[in-house]
Amino acid sequence: MGSLNKCMFIGNVGGDPEMRYMPSGDAMTTISIACTDSWKDKSTGEKKELVEWVRITFFGKLAEIAGQYLKKG
Repeated sequence: MGSLNKCMFIGNVGGDPEMRYMPSGDAMTTISIACTDSWKDKSTGEKKELVEWVRITFFGKLAEIAGQYLKKG
């Protein structure tokens, strides 16, 4: 029996979606999401922040919907 891996990325879209069409005619949309993690350093008491960029690609009908509705921010 197969397994399912699930990821949730919570953040802000870093730029407008890049939508393209493959030679077969299917849509492909790519976005980048900035996921921010912040914490307080125990030794100095200083607030720290780390931003990780995640690149996501959509295909088919979902790519068309993402290209239409997603915007930077």
